[in-house]
Amino acid sequence: MRMLHTMLRVGDLDRSIAFYTEVLGMRLLRRNDYPDGKFTLAFVGYQDEDEGTVLELTHNWDVDKYDLGTAYGHIALEVPDAGKACDDIRARGGKVVREAGPMKHGSTVIAFVEDPDGYKVELIERKPG
Repeated sequence: MRMLHTMLRVGDLDRSIAFYTEVLGMRLLRRNDYPDGKFTLAFVGYQDEDEGTVLELTHNWDVDKYDLGTAYGHIALEVPDAGKACDDIRARGGKVVREAGPMKHGSTVIAFVEDPDGYKVELIERKPG
């Protein structure tokens, strides 16, 4: 078995695709409309779907906002330098909600950014070696 994807429901698909591709540097892998079901699926990621886990962005045509609830946590991305990643994301219009620094009760350097729908994305600095 292997992880295939994680699905996020988004209110504005084009805005979300722009965030994940232009701000976080992923690629749009595929996008399909389902008119009978009134929804569109878009898959984004750093690798092709047969090589790694990707994100499925689901847009239900009649919904423009979701309540994220309290159970959802975040998506995590490994970065070489969390501080530089925050600067780059901010420069591309992204929202940094926690600057790079050590995690509480640990030494791993992390940061958090937020996508247009309010989903959190954790940046975890790759440890040397």
